[in-house]
Amino acid sequence: MMELLHFDFMQNALLAGLLASVICGIIGTLVVVNRIVFISGGIAHASYGGVGLAFFLGLPVLPVTTAFTVLAGLVMALVTLRARERADTVIGVIWAAGMAFGIILLDMTPGYNVDLMSYLFGSILAVPSSDIWIMGGLACLVLIMTMAFYRGFLVMSFDEEFARSRGVPVDFLYFLLITMVGLSVVMIIRVVGLILVIALLTIPPFIAERRARSLGSMMLVSTLLSCFFTVAGLVLSYMADITSGASIIAVASVCFFLSFALPGRTV
Repeated sequence: MMELLHFDFMQNALLAGLLASVICGIIGTLVVVNRIVFISGGIAHASYGGVGLAFFLGLPVLPVTTAFTVLAGLVMALVTLRARERADTVIGVIWAAGMAFGIILLDMTPGYNVDLMSYLFGSILAVPSSDIWIMGGLACLVLIMTMAFYRGFLVMSFDEEFARSRGVPVDFLYFLLITMVGLSVVMIIRVVGLILVIALLTIPPFIAERRARSLGSMMLVSTLLSCFFTVAGLVLSYMADITSGASIIAVASVCFFLSFALPGRTV
C-alpha cells in the first residue's frame, strides 16, 4: 500500500475515495432510513444530462453537473410530495430523459472524444487535484448541513407524521435532503460511476443499519465501511489491473452478503 502512495494519481484517488466515503456514510444513511433509494437512483442517472450539457457548452463538468443534478432532484422531490401516487412514474421518466438528454448532447458536441465508460463506471484514478478541492468543499457543506439539522432529520426519518405534529419543517428538510443527495451523487460518480453509485450509497448504510443502535452510530459505521471498501477496492484494482469503480463495488457486495452471517446490533 505504501508503494502505491508514491504515485500522485493514487494519492488523488485515495483522497477522492475517502471524501466520497464520508458522504456515503452520512447521506447514504439518510437515504436508507428514509427509503428514497429509488429517487436517489433517478437523480444519479439523470445527472448524465449534466455531463452532456457541460461538454456541449464547453464548461467545467463538475459545477455544471452539480447544478443540473440538484435541479433534477428538486423536481423529483416536488413531484414526490405533491403527487405521491405518480411519483415512481415521473421519477422513471426523468431518470430516462436525463440520460437520453446527456447522450444526445454528447453526440452533438464537436470533436467529442471523452471516454464514455469513465462516467458510467467511474474514473477515480484520473481525478485531478482541482476536483479534490471541490469535492472537499462539497463534503464540508453536506457535513455542516447534516449536523445543523440532525435532530430534524432524526425525527423525520423515523416518524414523519409525528415530526409534522411537533412543528418540524418536514418539507424543507426533505428538499434539503434531496439537494444533498444530488451533491453526493456528483461526488460519488467520480469514484464508481453513475451506474454503480447507488450501490456505494446504500450497501454501507444497509450493513451498518443491522448493527447500529442510533442514527449517529449508523452514520459512523457506514462511513468506516465505505472507507474500507474504497481502499480495498483501489488495492484490488491496482493489483488485478481491473476497473477501480467495479472493484470497489465488488468488495462492498461481497461484504454485503457476508454481513448476513454476523450477529445483529452491537454499536
